[in-house]
Amino acid sequence: MLRKTFLRGLVLAALAAGPAHAAEGMANAELMLPVPTVTIYPGDTIKESMLRMQAYPATYRARTAVIDAAAAIAGRTARRMLLPGEPVPVNAVDDPRLVSRGAPTQMIFEENGLVITAVGAPLQNGGLGETIRVRNTDTNRIILGTVMADGRIRIGAQ
Repeated sequence: MLRKTFLRGLVLAALAAGPAHAAEGMANAELMLPVPTVTIYPGDTIKESMLRMQAYPATYRARTAVIDAAAAIAGRTARRMLLPGEPVPVNAVDDPRLVSRGAPTQMIFEENGLVITAVGAPLQNGGLGETIRVRNTDTNRIILGTVMADGRIRIGAQ
């Protein structure tokens, strides 16, 4: 009986001490976030040399969701101004544009060895793999196409 009481006391003491030790560990933990070292303007392509890792307390709560890895930012385009030393919100960066709205772009249709090319005017900006609307400049018809890595737009069956 005495042994059971002693063991129960040990278990209760361990449970009581657990959250306190966990809270201490959380207070000492740091959250490393990538931040710009220079002002990055909208439309700029972000290079890894423009970023550094900065420590924040584990309890840090950003106003919006922020990016937690430098690799997730490098090579992307800023949608708005990013200030030095400030964490980068998820919605502040975008994939680079391969196609710009209104800029004449080559459209390509390929099927069973048949290749047809034409010039189109994109009605929206587009990045790799995005489906966008394009106006065929010869017929003025609006069609859907997928942006390819070389900046052309693939039309038809994929």
